[in-house]
Amino acid sequence: MIVTIDGPAGAGKSTIAKLLAEKIGFLYVDTGAMYRALTLKIIRYGIAFSDTQAIVSLAKKTVIQLQKNDGTQQTKVMLDGNDVSEDIRHPEITNAVFNIAGMPEIRRIMVQWQRGYGKAGNIVMEGRDIGTVVFPHAEKKFYLDATPPVRAQRRFRELEEKGVGIGLDEVVRQIKDRDYKDMTRTCGPLKKADDAVYIDSTRRQISEVVDTLLTYLDNEKVI
Repeated sequence: MIVTIDGPAGAGKSTIAKLLAEKIGFLYVDTGAMYRALTLKIIRYGIAFSDTQAIVSLAKKTVIQLQKNDGTQQTKVMLDGNDVSEDIRHPEITNAVFNIAGMPEIRRIMVQWQRGYGKAGNIVMEGRDIGTVVFPHAEKKFYLDATPPVRAQRRFRELEEKGVGIGLDEVVRQIKDRDYKDMTRTCGPLKKADDAVYIDSTRRQISEVVDTLLTYLDNEKVI
């Protein structure tokens, strides 16, 4: 069984996917973390984002693993054997990841890695093109959304809690910019799959959204 959750930045995909996976005993796979980890490595190696050949070469020699962090709802992100779970959440990475997200060569590599997790089944995978490209025949698909101001507020609070100094206006600008880039890229653009259930989390608590998803899964006899 494969459950996909797509949607824009700040919609709550990661938190909700983690909780849902925990409740139904599935593996949670954060595909965005995979792109972030590769972005981090590119920056560390000093490779220009315009050098597609060098980036593809680097990706082919990269090992990214998502591991369960015992005792928590967090997923540990391992880059070539090193834990980069915190490093990949820095605004510098958030603002740069779009540079590789639209590269067809990189998306092909990522899709291959992501489908590898699906071979074992029983996963909850979230991202932007999971239900449309990675697993178009997934048994259950959701598209999680919220208004841009609410998504910006959520991201702002998240960064504030991590001690990242950034203004709300700048976060709003980044959210809108990311939406545009995600939705207009030619390779794997963000969009709702025709057979995905649309969930608006704007005025809903996390627990409410998780319960709604569980209801749909219960109706499909997933749980």
